[in-house]
Amino acid sequence: MPSKYLIIGSGFSGAVLAHELVKNSDCHIDIWEERDHIAGNCHTSRDDETGIMVHRYGPHIFNTHKKEIWDYVNSFSEFRPYLHRVKAMSNGEVYSLPVNLSTLNQFFKKNFTPKTAKEFLDSLSDKTIKEPKNFQEQALSFIGEKLYHAFFEGYTKKQWGCEPSLLPASVLKRIPVRLNYDDNYHNSIFTGIPIYGYTDVIERLLEHPNIHVFLNKKFFPSEEAIEGYDHVFYTGPLDAYFKYEYGKLGYRTVTFESSVYNGDYQGIAQMNFCDENIPYTRITEHKHFMPWENHEKTIVFREFSKETEANDIPYYPKRLQEDKILLKKYRQKAEKLSHISFLGRLATYRYMDMDDVIAEALDYSKTFLTAITANKHLPVFPNKEN
Repeated sequence: MPSKYLIIGSGFSGAVLAHELVKNSDCHIDIWEERDHIAGNCHTSRDDETGIMVHRYGPHIFNTHKKEIWDYVNSFSEFRPYLHRVKAMSNGEVYSLPVNLSTLNQFFKKNFTPKTAKEFLDSLSDKTIKEPKNFQEQALSFIGEKLYHAFFEGYTKKQWGCEPSLLPASVLKRIPVRLNYDDNYHNSIFTGIPIYGYTDVIERLLEHPNIHVFLNKKFFPSEEAIEGYDHVFYTGPLDAYFKYEYGKLGYRTVTFESSVYNGDYQGIAQMNFCDENIPYTRITEHKHFMPWENHEKTIVFREFSKETEANDIPYYPKRLQEDKILLKKYRQKAEKLSHISFLGRLATYRYMDMDDVIAEALDYSKTFLTAITANKHLPVFPNKEN
């Protein structure tokens, strides 16, 4: 008799898991999605007025070092190579990001070589900070006060809604500084965007007669809700599953203001606004995410960051010290449950890139099926507590 599984959420975690389970086992899968569309925050759709493919929840550029993951996503839809370049507006001037040799020469009005740039940055760094304990200390020990104030301080306050000194140092470690003129935002070997959008990729993952998707269906944890299913895979917010029993985990969310113009609005896909007095963090112009298409009009999104409230979609886990204490409590409670697994960035409360989400779902599907076959304990989480 085929197994029957319930997956909560239709983003990459849920979709990859569903695809792998039906491909490698005898099962039927129901997917409950509380929104009116699949693909979660990766959802893309054509704008009615301009015909442009829009990243509805902010820009998603697929990038990975893992060839097997690149090959995997390309087996469902062609990911056309795309080079993501970002500009930053600081104090009325436009610079290249990540900070590179061009940025340094422009900002300091110098003519650095890679060698002299390194020497100059070393002279700016705060040598009194031996082991950075937070974002601010990491920045000051890395690039010094002037670059920190120009490019990171104001933007970080807007993005995270708190002083940079309260954020972990690991947040800044994601932002490279280059001593050459390379202005590619990503360091990954493979970088691209699906030619038909991300929603098309998810549709193809879920294209199987044994997978049934139910939109506008919110999951409320209870014995009755999961009755009839052999196992439940939950990809929603971990604290929401337990009805915020210990309190809410900290998340930032984003809102967007869209505008349509003729021609080309800013000449690039993404412009960051580093000054704290400008309310939005960045402007994305969606036609530039698909340079192989031609459109007479253009659509831009101004992006605003704020604290997550009751009806908001959580985006970025803050992972402050108090959040980590709550996370430990929720994980300990979850570990005592049976017939349920927690998967994905919301259920594990981590910042994860798309390739990591996919890789983890692939690995977890194998782990799960191996455990089922061997009649062994089923892992509740795909990751160790961190």
